[in-house]
Amino acid sequence: MPGLTIGDTVPNLELDSTHGKIRIHDYVGDGYAIIFSHPADFTPVCTTEMAAMAGYAKEFEKRGVKLLGISCDDVESHREWTKDIEAYGGGKHKLTYPILADPGRDAIRQLNMVDPDEKDAKGVSLPSRALHVVGPDKAVKLSFLYPATTGRNMDEVLRAVDSLLTAAKHGGKVATPANWKPGECAVIAPGVSDEEARKMFPQGFETADLPCKKGYLRFTKV
Repeated sequence: MPGLTIGDTVPNLELDSTHGKIRIHDYVGDGYAIIFSHPADFTPVCTTEMAAMAGYAKEFEKRGVKLLGISCDDVESHREWTKDIEAYGGGKHKLTYPILADPGRDAIRQLNMVDPDEKDAKGVSLPSRALHVVGPDKAVKLSFLYPATTGRNMDEVLRAVDSLLTAAKHGGKVATPANWKPGECAVIAPGVSDEEARKMFPQGFETADLPCKKGYLRFTKV
């Protein structure tokens, strides 16, 4: 679907929320933020996702990452829905992050969070389960896009954020391999020579012995 994608600057929208008026760029500030959409309040999968995100809020906070939900209902609806979300979570986690209101559904279009296949009773397109990780430069660093029928995996969101932060910490000179988890080895970017890698990573690195013998797959602890 055309629209906002990785590398694009998030529109600096100002919207009502459960925490008052929020301007997106101000909210992101000098750190990272996750903006995630939901098809509607008082819907089953959305309620489980919002509760799950509330349960992970402290983990994201440790990493300096803010959370920002958006749903196409008004603020009063969001506040009533919050009671269900917290109850579903067993009362263990308060919903501490704001939920943006977008009853006109203009914001979700600008944020590229529309599901073209899911429509409400009036035939109006519903939001997809989209999630953008936004960096300090207000650009999209990573996006997930799920249909309304598929709930998100918060462990994967957290893992992906850890990967982004790891790459950013090392100036984009490393990347994380398949199924990577924090504490495991990263791979050194192809543009870094072995000589540069030895200077950058005094702990050393291991090169995978592959048939091509090009030495491009290098692992290092980060």
